[in-house]
Amino acid sequence: MKRITLALLASGLALGTAAQAAAPSGEAVYTHWCAPCHAPGPGHPGTESLQVKYRGNPAAVLLERTDLTPQVVSTFVRQGVLLMAPFRKTEITDAELAVLSAYVAGNAGKGR
Repeated sequence: MKRITLALLASGLALGTAAQAAAPSGEAVYTHWCAPCHAPGPGHPGTESLQVKYRGNPAAVLLERTDLTPQVVSTFVRQGVLLMAPFRKTEITDAELAVLSAYVAGNAGKGR
């Protein structure tokens, strides 16, 4: 019985480690879900909308902003804002949202 329990625990740990290794990075989540609207340059409606709204202060490109915290990013993603629809947990999971929010806030001002 102990061997079966140990084997199950070991396999569960291995699956957990594999799932963590397979989890996308914040940059990957940003590239997939955010960059199509919020990347720099023309043709990105989120960036263009923020440019009109803020007139350059703060920056319209998300990764050039210096005022974004992980909590602000998470709130906007889950609740939406203005014309941006909210993202459901079936689109961006809570784990993906956590790495996305940290990525955007951590890269703020770097203008990648």
